This record gives sequence, C-alpha cells and structure tokens, in this order.
Amino acid sequence: MKQQRTPSVIFAVTMAFSLLLSVVGGVYAEDEAQFFEAQVAPLLRTHCIDCHGPDTQESELRLDDYGAMLRGGEIGPAVVPGQVDRSLLVTAVGYKDEVLQMPPDGKLPAEAIEVFRKWVEMGAPHPQKGQVDPVAHHRMNEQELAEARSFWSFQPVVRPEVPEMNASWGTNEIDRLLLADLKQQGLVPAPPASKRELIRRATFDLTGLPPTPAEIEEFLADSSPDAFAKVIDRLLESTAYGERWGRHWLDIVRYADSNGLDENVAHGNAWRYRDYVIASFNADKPFDQFLQEQIAGDLIEGPSERRHDRLIATGFLTLGAKVLAESDETKMQMDIVDEQIDTIGKSLLGLTLGCARCHDHKFDPISTADYYALAGIFKSTRTMESLKRIAKWNEVVIASEEELAAKAEHEQKVAAKQGEIDALIKDANAALVTKEQPEPPKDAETKYPEETKTRLAALRAELKALQESVPTLTTAMGVTDGDVANVPVHVRGSHLTLGREVERGIPVVLETQEVSIPNESSGRLAFAKWLVAPENPLTARVMANRLWRWHFGKGLVGSANNFGQLGERPINQPLLDWLAAEFMESGWSVKQMHRLMMTSQAYQMSSQDNPVCSEIDPGNLHHWRAEVRRLEAEAIRDSLLAVSGQLDLKMGGSLLHVGNREFIFNHTSKDETNYDANCRSVYLPVIRNNLYDGFSLFDYTDAAVPNGDRATSTVATQALFILNSDLVLKSAEQLAARLLEDTSRIDEQHVNQLYKITLGRCPTDEERSRMLLYLETEKADGMDSHQAWTALCHVVLASNEFLYVK
Repeated sequence: MKQQRTPSVIFAVTMAFSLLLSVVGGVYAEDEAQFFEAQVAPLLRTHCIDCHGPDTQESELRLDDYGAMLRGGEIGPAVVPGQVDRSLLVTAVGYKDEVLQMPPDGKLPAEAIEVFRKWVEMGAPHPQKGQVDPVAHHRMNEQELAEARSFWSFQPVVRPEVPEMNASWGTNEIDRLLLADLKQQGLVPAPPASKRELIRRATFDLTGLPPTPAEIEEFLADSSPDAFAKVIDRLLESTAYGERWGRHWLDIVRYADSNGLDENVAHGNAWRYRDYVIASFNADKPFDQFLQEQIAGDLIEGPSERRHDRLIATGFLTLGAKVLAESDETKMQMDIVDEQIDTIGKSLLGLTLGCARCHDHKFDPISTADYYALAGIFKSTRTMESLKRIAKWNEVVIASEEELAAKAEHEQKVAAKQGEIDALIKDANAALVTKEQPEPPKDAETKYPEETKTRLAALRAELKALQESVPTLTTAMGVTDGDVANVPVHVRGSHLTLGREVERGIPVVLETQEVSIPNESSGRLAFAKWLVAPENPLTARVMANRLWRWHFGKGLVGSANNFGQLGERPINQPLLDWLAAEFMESGWSVKQMHRLMMTSQAYQMSSQDNPVCSEIDPGNLHHWRAEVRRLEAEAIRDSLLAVSGQLDLKMGGSLLHVGNREFIFNHTSKDETNYDANCRSVYLPVIRNNLYDGFSLFDYTDAAVPNGDRATSTVATQALFILNSDLVLKSAEQLAARLLEDTSRIDEQHVNQLYKITLGRCPTDEERSRMLLYLETEKADGMDSHQAWTALCHVVLASNEFLYVK
C-alpha cells in the first residue's frame, strides 16, 4: 500500500458521505455493493493499488480484484468475508502486527480503519461477489508433488532384493546386505568377538547391567550352535530389558518428572507413563499399537481392563516443557501445540515439522498449511486443564472401582448431611412463623433456640469435615478431545495475524492415502492410524534406524531425528529398507528385531582394528567392525550399584518428595530434589534444569527435547566424578566388603573374583601380581585390609574396561 503525503479530499468526502448514509447502530442503509464502491474502493485506490494493483503486486498481493483479495498473497488471504480477525487487510491497516503494517508510511485515520473493519464484518460485499470460485489453499501440482516424493525418505518402503553371497561369512539377510556394501567399499568384516566380549555386549545392550560371573560361565560352557540365541532369549525375558529399552524411548519423548522453564513444578504422575513404557517393552507390545495408544489411547476401543493403560499412554502429549505463567493464553496454547508437533515430527517421523510454523519449510516439502493442518488436530485436543496463570496440564481419571465406589459413598454422606441441615433449618424457621410474621425473619438463625443453634453448628462442622475429606481419585497425565476446530495459518507464527483456515490433516507430501478426519473429533485417531500405515514411508524407517543405532552405536542414518534434506543420507539404504519392511511384516515386534540383529554376524564382530579398513573408512560408518562404546550415564550408575551388591531391583513407582504440581526446584531458593535411592536409574526423578550430577556429566539427555542419539563426550569432570563422587567411593567400599565376606578365600582368589564380577574375566598374571604386591605393601605399612581392598576396587571401577563395552 502507498499513502499519499497530502490530506486526501477523496477520503474526507467519502467519510462525510458514509455518515449521511449510516443509521443508528452502525448498520448501513445503502446497497452493499454501493457501500463498497462508495467507501472501500476510494480507500483502496488512494492507499493500496499503487503497490498491489494491476501493474505491481508486492508480496504477490493484488487488491483491485475481488478473487485476488480472497486468494491473498504470500502470507494469506487479504479478506475473509465476515471474519475480521482473519482478514490480513484489516490486520495490516490496524497496525495490530509488529511487522505487517500498511500503509508503511503511516497509520490510516481511525475512521478509515473502521470502514475496512465494517466492510469485512458485513461479509465483504463487492460487485464481483458470486462471480469468483471458492478459495482453496495452494497445494503442490502433480509435478511438484512427484519431485518432492522422489526424495529417498519419502519413497515407499519396499523390501529390497537381498544379494546372494558365495561366502562363509554371514547368517541372515542383514549380513548379506551389509557384506555387499562392505565389498563395494573395499572393506572386510572384522573377526568374531570372543564369547566373553559377546555376552558382556549383549547383556549391557538388552538390560543395561553387567553379566554376573555365573551367567558368563554358563554361556562359556554351552557349546551348542544356539548358545548365543538362548542368551538373547533369556535377556529379553528379563524385566531389566524393559527398563533398559524403556529408557531409550523416554529419551525420544522428552520424559521428565518436572515442567522446567519458568514454573518448575512436579509432574507428580508422569511416572505412570514411564511405567507404562517399561511394561510395554517387556510385553513386546506391537510397536504400531504402542504408538497409536500414545497419540489417541483415549479414543481407541478395546478391552475395558486395558483402558487405563491407554489413557496413561496419552501422557506422551503432555510431557513437554511449558511456560505455565504465560499471560497470553492463546499464545501458550499454540506454543504447546507447536511443541507437540515438533516432538512428533522428530521422534516418530524424523522430520523437523516445527520449522513450518512461521513459514514454509526452507528445505523439506512441508508448507505452513501442512503445519496448521496438524495444528488443528492438536488444538482440538485438551492438553491443558486450565490456561490461567499458573496453568495446569490435563489429567485423566484412572480410578479403580473401589475408589469410585468410595467417592460415590462419600458424596451420598455429604448430601445426607446437607439434607439434615436443610431439614433442621426448615423446621426451626417454621417454628418462627406466626400470623403476624408469615415469613421467617432475615436473622432467623439468631432467634433459634440454643439447643437448635448447637445442633446446627455441630451439623455444619460435620459437613465441613466431610467436604474437606473428599476421597481423591487416581489420575494420570493425559489428554482428551477438546473443542474441535480447524486452525487458520498464523502469519509468521503469530496468533495475532491470522490467514486462511486449513482443514485438519497430514502433510500433503506424505498423503499417499486418503486420511479422513471426522468433523466431530480432533482427528488424533485418524492421524495415529496413518502414522503406522504401511504406506507411511517414515515411521518404520525411523524406528528401525533407532534400533540399529542403539545396538551398533551409529545409525544407518546418522541424523536419527532428521530424515529430511538437512539430515544425513543412509549409509546403506537397502539394509535400512529391508529392516523397515521386516519390522512391519513381523507384526511390529521390537523383540523380534533384537533377535534378528543380534544373531547376525554383523552384531557379533569384534572391535579389532584393521589398518586397511581404517584408511578407507576411519569412522567405521559402514560397520566393518564393532564400535567401542562408553556406557551411558544410567548404565554406569547401575553397574556400580550392581557389582557392589547395592542395587535395589524393585520396579516402578515415584520417588518424588513433593505433591503433584508443587514447586520442586528453582535456581535461587527452592530445591526439593532427592536422588538418594539405590533403584535402577530409570526410576530416579528427572528434574528439568537440575539433573542428577552423574547424569549430566555423562551426556544424559536434557529432557526438554527429543533425543534419540546421545553424544559421548570426554571431559575432565567425568574423571573427577569417578575419582571423588560419593557414588563411586561407596561402591568401592561395598564391593570390597562383598569380596571379603568369604573369609575362606585367600587374596589371590579375591583378586580373581574382583575381575570376574566387574570385568567379566580373570586377571592376567601381570595384573594379579601387581594387585597382590600392592596389598602386601599396604598391609606392611599398617593399612587396614578393607581399606587396601577398597582402593583396589576403586582402581578397577575407574578403569576404561569397566566403563566401556567393546
């Protein structure tokens, strides 16, 4: 728009004319089309057409044609008849947006702005109205769509042909696909790992704990061809399996026991979701069912006895960090929706969908319309119980039959007590009624007999006690459907500048099948079903890649959360696609995928170096040998507790010391966190902004964003923790006490047992000799035997061999 630099005579005449034609209440009397010609058109010609007319269309916006107005420009429709808040013309001339302000040289008079507002409110009458086609938002044409879908991750998952190999190496299709790639790169696979290395690797991979000496000896003694397969089956049946792989999943879904951000209040019931995840992995719940429950468990029909689990599963959508003191409730709601879309995109689809909130994605074929199609689904979902400061997330009732019966009984008691009070007052009031006073006086209670007053006070006290002792019903973080509505595009992500409305749906580039969303529901169930449909090219690929990464140390796609243009390309796409196809066709069984991967020769290779291969592939991207991997933070802590005999294997429950939604931590005066427990690390509270030191030092996730690919750093503070922390020092003391419990053993036997417990092997002659020499020297100098052994235990616990798996 362009503003004249001198007062407009046309504008003054127009406004005077409009006042003459107006009637009381602001309803214009002239013909609607004449209203446009008399009042709106002069304003457009004077202030707008120079930049948005037939000769020039800045921002691709034209305002001299009605159809062009409705279609709008780069950021949305200029006019949405009858909807002032969504008409960008009104937003622009009203200077409601910090950036979108027209005319650029100065704001129009209030009277002119009111003309535009009234015109849109009237339905935007125009001589061309009825002569233009309905407006549809831009969709890619067939050529654009085909080009977008040609990208590798948007291609359908097709099981590739597995090459035949005339080689002795390999046991299954994984090996053949891997070997074909190695040969193409000029690489050769490393020799097999030893049985000791293999059982330690497998036990940590599947349970996050070290194997016991007895388990190692049993495996070494088993010479059958399926000896390792039996180890895998045993580990998969262990409840520790769900604790290990559940924790992997909790990384992806940004699990935390507190909100973080501005109001760090406790997620008092988040642990129910965590326990649901662990139980699901232990039960080998089909992964497609697992995902659908987390997106739309409240909408899924199924066995009633499992309904509570399905409700708890939707806690996935509520776990994100939120600005609970945000004063703008609409902004808070849209920020929460954005966090949900971003999390779903990265964790389940491997796409950075959140990048399309403010503009079309700069690299991937995801438009703002695609983003707000998804936003409509999650804005139609009740994630928050209240948006008022301090806001409250939604919780769903998962009460037992006994709890519900107790609540009903209590309500009956309250009603009965209220009935007693009402009856007493009625009788007492009736006693005060006379011919002279047909109605009880306003201060009737002051005139009651003392006996009645005493009785009434007692009944009211009893009622108050009942009201203050309402039985609480068990709840869990979760969602339900809310007010269902489509969402307009928010120009530059701002809820103050609304564009065209977008129907709820999925990104066009991924819509390889029709996704029908009912008008009366949010669309979460349809979205959840689409997520796991065989036609969806991403979900199975992303999870198959995660499984590979957690077993092999690196994903076949290095950017585990990004399968888009800025992500890394697959190092071996035939292998990835074969795994994805197998995953779906095997019934989405995660445990079956473990068996498949771990029984391959690829998994059972040693980490032995090969100078030739190292020259060709120094990063081991093509997996020609096993990765040497440091244990994760949880595995380090759990291993220390396990080998020292301190680990508490009790499962589930909460370790929070504050109530639900109570403040747990800030950086000035509040710190209610407590990590004094010997349970498995997966059960320790995850407090945003105040993680357990042993976690944050060893590259734990920050719990605010999805993380399926933890980094591994090496910094001095890690060494200081191993040398000086209470956890390690106490573990060394307890391990020494455990060794010395058997008084029948001599020092040499204790040394052997120490190595078997911690490292899964016997010491070498040199190691044994050096340890015995140390003991002899320290005892000669007067050191207590337990102290000497504690020092030796500390040395072993601080060793790389204890902290790494090869």
